[in-house]
Amino acid sequence: METQLDPMTDDLPLMANTSYMLVKHYILDFDVDFKSKVIEGIIVLFFETGSRYRKTSSTGKGSCQSQFGETCKMRASELCHTPVTNVSACSSKTEYNDIAVCGKGEEDTSDKNGNHSNEEQASGISSSKDCCDIENHGNKDFLLVLDCCDLSVLKVEEVDVAAVSGIEKFTRSAELTDVSKELENLRNQIVHELVTLPADRWKEQLYYFTRCSQAPGCGELLFTTGTWSLEIRKSGIQTPTDFPHAIRIWYKTKPEGRSVTWTTDQSGRPCVYTMGSPINNRALFPCQEPPIALSTWQASVQTAAGFVVLMSGENSAEPVQLREGILSWYYYVTMPMPASTFTIAVGCWQEVKQQSFTAAIQTNIEFSLPSSQADFRWHEEVCGHVEYPCRFQNPAARLQAVIPYRVFAPWCLMEHCKECLLQLIPQCLSAAYTTLGTHPFSRLDVLIVPSNFSSLGMASPHIIFLSQSVLPGGSHLCGTRLCHEIAHAWFGLAIGARDWTEEWISEGFATFLEDIFWARAQQQLSHDEVRGQRELKALLRWRRLRDEVQNSEEELQVLRPKKESTGELSESGASVVKHGLKAEKIFMQVHYLKGYFLLQSLARTIGEASYLASLRKFVHRFHGQLVLSQDFLCMLLEDIPEQKKSELTVESIFQNWLDTSGIPKPLLEEGETWKECQLVQQVSGEVTKWIQTNRRIRKSGKKKRKQDEVIFQKLLPDQLVLLLESLLEEKTLCPRILQCLEKTYQLREQDAEVRHRWCELVVKHKYVPGYGDVEKFLREDQAMGVYLYGELMVNEDAKQQELAHKCFAAAREHMDASSAKVVAEMLF
Repeated sequence: METQLDPMTDDLPLMANTSYMLVKHYILDFDVDFKSKVIEGIIVLFFETGSRYRKTSSTGKGSCQSQFGETCKMRASELCHTPVTNVSACSSKTEYNDIAVCGKGEEDTSDKNGNHSNEEQASGISSSKDCCDIENHGNKDFLLVLDCCDLSVLKVEEVDVAAVSGIEKFTRSAELTDVSKELENLRNQIVHELVTLPADRWKEQLYYFTRCSQAPGCGELLFTTGTWSLEIRKSGIQTPTDFPHAIRIWYKTKPEGRSVTWTTDQSGRPCVYTMGSPINNRALFPCQEPPIALSTWQASVQTAAGFVVLMSGENSAEPVQLREGILSWYYYVTMPMPASTFTIAVGCWQEVKQQSFTAAIQTNIEFSLPSSQADFRWHEEVCGHVEYPCRFQNPAARLQAVIPYRVFAPWCLMEHCKECLLQLIPQCLSAAYTTLGTHPFSRLDVLIVPSNFSSLGMASPHIIFLSQSVLPGGSHLCGTRLCHEIAHAWFGLAIGARDWTEEWISEGFATFLEDIFWARAQQQLSHDEVRGQRELKALLRWRRLRDEVQNSEEELQVLRPKKESTGELSESGASVVKHGLKAEKIFMQVHYLKGYFLLQSLARTIGEASYLASLRKFVHRFHGQLVLSQDFLCMLLEDIPEQKKSELTVESIFQNWLDTSGIPKPLLEEGETWKECQLVQQVSGEVTKWIQTNRRIRKSGKKKRKQDEVIFQKLLPDQLVLLLESLLEEKTLCPRILQCLEKTYQLREQDAEVRHRWCELVVKHKYVPGYGDVEKFLREDQAMGVYLYGELMVNEDAKQQELAHKCFAAAREHMDASSAKVVAEMLF
């Protein structure tokens, strides 16, 4: 029994037994119903036998018993026998009507013909909880485990892919000798041939996946659902090799399911979207969550006319009318990715149309080359990933500095997007291309998501979610966040962490690269200006890391919490993501910040030009694959000349940076050096002026003495952040200073990072005229306002506590679950 999979409260279990069976392709077909807040539909999964069983299957069935016996014994008492209706060797084709795929508009009526009614299946499940057929099947049948949570599974069946006309071409290599098993083996052989088709036949592959998903069922499968999993078996089938490799699942989500959030957009219209839940997509569809389960997918989504469906597919879907008032949207991907990257957003989004000058920008930079043309030699090498239609091998894609992009937003935010965001996208995409080369994905949608989104941004294949908080206050916050999310196309998506506890591989790289991209996107900056802005940013991040280390649990500060066990799986392939469900962790930035400082330290050691060349080499070697920290570090150290290594080893980096809590030793002295930066010195001068003015005003008391006018310099957004953070360290600032501060810098018009520090000043000094700013921030900037609630409560001021309770009461219904949990703990 795999006792190590019993998760603690804050750990996330990945239950899927991917070592035995590995999903290669999903076909989803579902309806989005805003009235019931339920997504209901069908998913067809196509499998390959997993690596662990393939390695040992040659030893015969005896080894099979020992491999699966413990798993089966452990779960035998939980299994229930679901009633099987219309039992036959293969059900007739009329029992399963075509689902809508490829945008052709066939309508699913399987819940209307009486064969698969939801009521019948649901009652069958509930009435058979204790009908476990242990005597005949308990410790013999192979058990397929999928990750699943907050779903109502209605029915599971095997799909008769052999019934598809024209499928004979995939059976020619099948060697079938056992007549009794011939049909089952034939079906699995067809699936094997289909999932292993070469990349240049991807269109044919998707076509036959679609045809197979419409094939009739040939027998229901036994299943049971647990808190975290869906467990499926077929009577008498003892090995993954013999288990059906194409299965169909009828299911529906629950309104409280944690993979999607049902809310209203900024214009008051209903919408639903995947918001980057800690449990990922297992409450949206049954799947294999472990990163190793790289798969492709097709999805048809039906919803009422007037709604727009955006997804992480590689095509830009055009809706097809199924019937009056109902549209279907079809998306697909051909690059295998973890199920956690599947993203959907359904709402009354409006496309923000291109301005003519924006199109001109795109044309002018379309064929700018990466900074080192020599990097193209890596394109000649064979890719190291599983076969798929790869853009790194596509000559046209390699020259595409700006991929096609669109922007969507609620109608009330369209003007904000036109003013800033539309112009920034081509500049940031081009800067990313200049830095890293070929864009891994063929297109990009950018969506401004509802105000309850708990982050400033989230990247998925082909789509980026941005918070409305990045829009006001000029281009700085919007541009840097856009650069951060674009960087995830390479680090986090095209190259993923093999172990989810190593978040720094994604976030550290994106944080480091956002500075590089943003500097190149602002082409008018001099070398000294770029260096100054980066040093200022480094100081702000240093201060943030210092504060976070002082105010968080030590074990959450470790970037490689599993240390030498990182990347290890149980025999079945199941594992646990340490602290994966801890609500506070979502708001921590330690993996962003320590990862950034590690990469900055390495870049300084070998020189930025050499370092960026190594990043490009890493991208070419590992795109389309999953990595561990040592994969990057070993490759990087290969390229560092001996005289520069200076005791730099993978082990020393683990010890100093990744495996320990607190601030890394090599970083402890860095904070002082950044204070010498000219932009920082300028802020220090301004801070001194404000402190001196505050003292003069306090000394003068209520006397109306004429003050000498103080001239304050204009500051950049990051300088304003540093200024306000420095003033927060002052014990007392008088109301007149706060009033003057807001007026001098127009703080209410600044970006969200600046306004957040302004709100902190308001709360600390109980500046009542600023309470409206705090309330507005908590309402409109939920991605950043969580800890303001704590500051409102800690002062033990009745007005501030009343404000906190009022804001939380107004936002709680639609607030992200983790945010709501953290705030509730602060307030109650």
